[in-house]
Amino acid sequence: MKIKFFKPYITNNEIKYIKDILKNNLIISGDGIYTRKVHEYFKKTYKVKKVLLTTSGTAALEMAVRLLNLNPGDEVIVPSFAFSSCANAILNNGAKVNFAEIEKHTLNIDPEDIKRRISKRTRAIMVIHYGGISADMDEVMNIAKRHKLKVIEDAAQAIGAKYKGRYLGTFGDFGCLSFHETKNIVCGEGGALLINTSKKNVHESAEIIREKGTNRSKFFRGEINKYSWVNTGSSYLPSDILAAVLWAQLEKLDLINGLRVKIYNRYLEKLSPLTKQGIFTLPEVPSYSKHNAHIFYIICKNSATRNFMLTYLRNSGVLATFHYIPLHSSPYGKKLGFKKNDFPITEEVSACLIRLPLYAGMKNKEVDYVANALAAGLDKLEKGYMK
Repeated sequence: MKIKFFKPYITNNEIKYIKDILKNNLIISGDGIYTRKVHEYFKKTYKVKKVLLTTSGTAALEMAVRLLNLNPGDEVIVPSFAFSSCANAILNNGAKVNFAEIEKHTLNIDPEDIKRRISKRTRAIMVIHYGGISADMDEVMNIAKRHKLKVIEDAAQAIGAKYKGRYLGTFGDFGCLSFHETKNIVCGEGGALLINTSKKNVHESAEIIREKGTNRSKFFRGEINKYSWVNTGSSYLPSDILAAVLWAQLEKLDLINGLRVKIYNRYLEKLSPLTKQGIFTLPEVPSYSKHNAHIFYIICKNSATRNFMLTYLRNSGVLATFHYIPLHSSPYGKKLGFKKNDFPITEEVSACLIRLPLYAGMKNKEVDYVANALAAGLDKLEKGYMK
């Protein structure tokens, strides 16, 4: 049996809505009727002040950092266990990254380490909700308030997930979502910026950045009789065709996340007995978090075990994979002055983590096949095959 790592869930309305645009000569470029549907969904469901669809989660992060109005030398605290987009968004806006450690039980940023890394140059904290499991947002927001810092939530993996009953992406000043094909709901490439302030100047600045530095959005609302170049910006506005695909996905968000949670729980059921051997551990979900089953991972006892198990799974037809290489120990992280052993928990997790296949529509027999392959790999380990 061959088990893919991910497979987008298709609702059958994606083509219907794309045809609606093409047959009825609706707007193909951005901010058409399907973009407006998506915006309204997030404003109503997430109860945020402003929503802007973007071309990617990366674009949303870049816009969020830019809206902080940072100066050269200002610092943003961000976990090293993250994707490069997080650090790039900070560096591309002229600020400095200040990496932080993660908690081993959630793989999210450690609030205690945030406290240790705050300096007179710190202006913001970037939080990542790893695998759709929330960071401790009460503690993060308390730290931010105490030190007058802004907060950006990278909720790229967290669509529909919550912290104490409230959607992730709605706590900080800005929330950033992703709809890349590997995410729970998809439109190929795409993202969204959630703006959690009522300040109209922030809303307008975000629109200008997104619309190539022009006040075009105000023109289309009839607020001005012509639009022009008023600031620097870029092209972060996705096609309404992508928004149509996303709208079809959003309509089925609860179904998609529900299917993923069932698969996640079956993994827990099948793999929990195997943890008694002490070779790997399973994810922990804090009581304050309602996750969306974006990722199911195991953490092996050491890197050699991880590498053996990863190879064994792949040879068995299971496309499992590792995840982030710590940003601080990557080639560019080293150029910034960081070095190995700066963040030992991050390095240990990165060296020992395996992500297992998980997608809506995955069959029980496929989950069981993965679990059985893991059990067989463990048996090989016990018999000394790794030596």
